[in-house]
Amino acid sequence: MFEAVQQSIAAALLDPERPVPAGLTAQGVRTPTKRFAVYRNNVVAGLSKALAARFPATERIVGEEFFHLMARAYVVARPPRSAVLTFYGDAFPEFIAQFEPARGLAYLPDVARLEAARTRAYHAADAKPLDPPELSKFAGDEISRLRFAAHPSAEIVRSPYPIVRIWAMNAGQLALGPIEDWREEDALVVRPALDVQVRALPAGGARFLALLFAGKTLAEATEAAHELSEDFDLAPNLAGLISSGTVIAVRSNEKPEP
Repeated sequence: MFEAVQQSIAAALLDPERPVPAGLTAQGVRTPTKRFAVYRNNVVAGLSKALAARFPATERIVGEEFFHLMARAYVVARPPRSAVLTFYGDAFPEFIAQFEPARGLAYLPDVARLEAARTRAYHAADAKPLDPPELSKFAGDEISRLRFAAHPSAEIVRSPYPIVRIWAMNAGQLALGPIEDWREEDALVVRPALDVQVRALPAGGARFLALLFAGKTLAEATEAAHELSEDFDLAPNLAGLISSGTVIAVRSNEKPEP
């Protein structure tokens, strides 16, 4: 009975065409239409503000008014399933990709994916990054058989657009300006300490890291990255992987094949 009442109220909050749920009353008013309308507006506005707080660069790109309209449409289509709003909006990038008024900004969903990844990284479990000298324990062929454990916050966001620069310009990290070399950018998002880092990956880097994160050996990931991109260079990719704090452990427990 109470669950049915809750569902009725929730549905009415997100649909202005619905009447005030039966049984709701207020002092001096049998059917509190105006008061419920105010509450409904506050709920939708509050959820829209939660999205704006999570996707500030996305909002800056399209402007406050456009973002507000897009956020309200998302709230109605995808209401939260939890009282904890930390990760509300995980599906917002996919919604943007289908939002007809935003079709002219093909890169916008990927910028939103990057921002969503930053939130997940910020709230991910803590872990101590690998101390670089630890790699000196391994030598020769053993290095090629190393497997790397990724930091819990690490996430890769791939895009055919320069999303790292677009995000940085709209997040106050870079000055706004034209992007002359409009090309794809893959991002590594990780929080090894207090602050979330966003790094543009070198050629083949996304494939390389994805395979390492999946448990492949250094040799296997390197070979696959070379197949994908002739410009892949192991040295800067491996150096960036370690210096960014993305690795928390390495192991080599396999013997070379005869």
